[in-house]
Amino acid sequence: MTTAAARPAVGAPLVERVLARYRERTLAELLRHIPEQSPPYLYDLAADYPTRPCKGLRAALCLATCAAFGGRPERALNPAVTVELFHNAFLVHDDIQDGSELRRGEPTLPARYGVEVALNVGNATNLLGLRRVMANRRALGGELAWRLFEETELMCRQSLEGQAMEIAWIRDNACGLTSADYYRMCLKKTSWYTFLYPCRSGLLVAEGAAADAARLDRFGWYLGAAFQIQDDVLNLVGEAEEYGKEIAGDLWEGKRTLMLIQLLERATPAERVRVVRHLSLTRSQRGPGAAEDVAWLLDRMTAYDCVAHAREAAAGLVAAAAREIEAVLAAPPAPAAAGGPSAGGEDAEEAAEARAFLLALPGFVVARGR
Repeated sequence: MTTAAARPAVGAPLVERVLARYRERTLAELLRHIPEQSPPYLYDLAADYPTRPCKGLRAALCLATCAAFGGRPERALNPAVTVELFHNAFLVHDDIQDGSELRRGEPTLPARYGVEVALNVGNATNLLGLRRVMANRRALGGELAWRLFEETELMCRQSLEGQAMEIAWIRDNACGLTSADYYRMCLKKTSWYTFLYPCRSGLLVAEGAAADAARLDRFGWYLGAAFQIQDDVLNLVGEAEEYGKEIAGDLWEGKRTLMLIQLLERATPAERVRVVRHLSLTRSQRGPGAAEDVAWLLDRMTAYDCVAHAREAAAGLVAAAAREIEAVLAAPPAPAAAGGPSAGGEDAEEAAEARAFLLALPGFVVARGR
């Protein structure tokens, strides 16, 4: 059996190819449903983030899961668009809450147009996502549409609760958090909407698929936590041009990453006082010495091997995710899935490639640079 550690070099081109193909399909469908008639600074800007360079991972997961388990990906295209719209709405609101300056290599919507415009665009993008959820009734039938609606409500609830946890930690200057607290936040904020929701939606559309749904959920949970850790690591040590966001932005914003939690645990009493003092202030409250504090925090994280610890944790999660998806895919795809592929031809080839994509994804998550 191929291990996750050995997979990135072999699997990365496959993953990139599948991501590109599914992103093209999803983006074309997404743009088709954005209203052409728009008040100023509304629906036209809802297309801004989706059209910037990105992986389209969540939509691809929805389509690939459907194909891998015997369904026709075109039946999952509308749910994939739904995933992508809610994702981009979250990004707009995240950029407002975090005061972020860059998103995918360009100024964020709040930085470019102001908070008022960005907030309204984020709400409009959620509305467009809701309209796609409603459209499932005509395309997929009432029962399946309702189950997809329930999944969407669950994802939104989990994501909002995870975001609330992170906001509360910053607002209350929580400095006694543990790794378990961080992982619980990752499950809610990242794993649910980045991996569990797309996979569960794709599996639902592949009706009749014989799959171990609990193991598929664990695959999503482990991979989501590893994905978030890699995001946090890249925020500190990534290449700015490839990363596309502000380097060390998490330190400016006071986000409680696994590295920061480790630093608070390992720092000397005097160092901890300085860390806590930095975290007690908002970005706008910090004076001219803030850049020096951020550089010092990064230096201390390096000295205490906090980044290395985080990478080791991500590697362990990736290995666990790989074991789960390998077990789930050990059974052949279900030929009886509703609208499933025929025994041969392009449909069967896409199903095989989708399964290979899911197997290669764990290694890709921690090898990526953005």
